[in-house]
Amino acid sequence: MKQSVKTGLSLTLAAMLLAGCANFRGLETEGVSLDAKNLKAGQSLDGVTLSPAAWPQRDWWKSLGDNQLDGLINEALRDSPDMQIASARAHQASAAASAADAARMPSVDAQASVSRSRLARDQDPLGQGGAYSTLRSAQLGFNYTFDLWGGERAAWEAALGQARAAEVDRQAAALTLAADVARAYSNLGQAFIVRDLAQQDVKRTQDMLDLGQRRLQSGIDSEYQYQQTESLAASSQEQLIDAEKNLQSARVAMAVLLGKGPDRGNEIARPAVLQPSAVALPSSLPAELLGRRPDLVAARWRVEAASKDIEAGKTQFYPNLNLTAAAGTQSLLGDSLFGAPSRFFNIAPAISLPIFDGGRLRADLDSRDADYDLAVAQYNKSLVGALNQVSDTINQLHAISQQIVAKQRATDVSQQSFNTATQRYGSGIGNYLDVLTIEQQLLQSQRQLASLNAEQIDLSIQLMQALGGGYQGEHLATVTPASNAPQSEQTR
Repeated sequence: MKQSVKTGLSLTLAAMLLAGCANFRGLETEGVSLDAKNLKAGQSLDGVTLSPAAWPQRDWWKSLGDNQLDGLINEALRDSPDMQIASARAHQASAAASAADAARMPSVDAQASVSRSRLARDQDPLGQGGAYSTLRSAQLGFNYTFDLWGGERAAWEAALGQARAAEVDRQAAALTLAADVARAYSNLGQAFIVRDLAQQDVKRTQDMLDLGQRRLQSGIDSEYQYQQTESLAASSQEQLIDAEKNLQSARVAMAVLLGKGPDRGNEIARPAVLQPSAVALPSSLPAELLGRRPDLVAARWRVEAASKDIEAGKTQFYPNLNLTAAAGTQSLLGDSLFGAPSRFFNIAPAISLPIFDGGRLRADLDSRDADYDLAVAQYNKSLVGALNQVSDTINQLHAISQQIVAKQRATDVSQQSFNTATQRYGSGIGNYLDVLTIEQQLLQSQRQLASLNAEQIDLSIQLMQALGGGYQGEHLATVTPASNAPQSEQTR
C-alpha cells in the first residue's frame, strides 16, 4: 500500500515538473476599466439643478400625465416580441450556467442488459455449434474529475456572470421598450397636433379663397391674385393629406411596439398633451450611474465573467486527475447473476498533463485575454457614452425650453398680425401679398412650436432612460469591476 502511494506521488511530481513544456508565460491582458469618478462633468452641467431624489421611479412614464400610456407600456412589456427575445436569451444563459455547474459534480450511471446469442461452430468450445446462451449483466459506473486548480469552478462563475449579464440585458430591454413606447406615443400625439394645424390651415385658406372670390367679383383683385389663393388652398389640402398619412403611420408604429396587428393602433385613443419631466439631475451623478443603468451593470458582469474565463483557461496548463470506477455482475446463468463469481469491479485513477499541443492552449488563453480586453473596452465605451448622453440631453432640454418661450412669443405675434392683415384685406384696404406672407409665417411658426414641444417631451423621455429608468439592481450591483480586482486577475 505504501509503495502504491509513493508511486502515485512520484508520478504527480513528475507530471508537475513536465508542465513547464506547456505554459502561459508572456500572455497578459491590457484592458483597464475606467473609474467613473475620473470622468469630469461638472463644467458641462454647471447651473443644472441637483437633487438626491432626481433618480427616476420604476414607473417614470406616469409623470408624463396620461393614464392610457401606463396601460400601453404594460401591454408592450407583456406581449412584445422584443421582450420575448430578451427573455429567451436570459433563459439560454441561465441554462448554460446550470450546465457549467453540473460539470463540476461527479456522475453516476447504471446499466443493465440481457443478450441472447446462438453460437456458430467456430465459437462453440465443443465444436458443435448451434448452442444458445443468455448473457445477463448489471453495472454501476462512477466518474469524477478533481478540480485541483479551480478551473471548473472558474468556468461556472464565468457562465454565471454571463447569465447575470443576460438577465440585466432583459431588464435593459424592458427599459428600452418602455422608452420606445413612450416616444412613439408622444409621436402619435404630435401627429394629431400636426393634423389639427393642417385642418386649421385648410380653414384659413378656404376663408381667404372665399374672400378673394368676393374681391374678384367686386373688381378689387385680379384673376392672378385669386389663382394664387387657389394654389395656396390646394397646397393646404395636400398638407392635410400628408398629415393624415403620418398619423396612420404613427398608429402602426405603436402597434408594432405592442406586438399586435395594425388594427390595434387604430384602437388607441388620442393621447393627452404629455407633460415633460422637470429638468433636474441626481446629486450623486456620475458615481451611482454605475448601478442605476442596466447596460452598465451588464457590461461590468461581462468583464467579471471574462476574468473568470481567463482563470479557467490557465488551469488547462496544469496536471489533471480523473477517477473512474465501475462495479457490477455478469453471468450466463440467471440463477448465479448475483453470486460471488459473477461480481466484478474496477477503479481507474488517471492523471493527464499537456506537454506539447502545438500552441493550442496558448492560443485559447490568448483569445480569452482578448475577450477580456474587449469586455473592458465595451464597458468603458458604455460608461463614457452614458455620462455624455445625460449631459447632452440635459443641455438640449435647457436650450429647448428657451426656444419654446421665444417661439411661442413669435407665434402669438404672427397670429395677431394675420388677424389684422385679414381684417384690412376684407375691408378692401389691405395688401393681398401681406396676407399671403403672414399666413405662411403663421403656419410655419405653429408647426415649429408644435415640433419643439414634441422634442421637449421626447428629450425628457430620453433623460429618464439615460438615468436608468428606475432600475435598481440591488442584488447585482455588488459585482467588482475588473479595475478593482486583484492584479493577478488582470495581468500575469
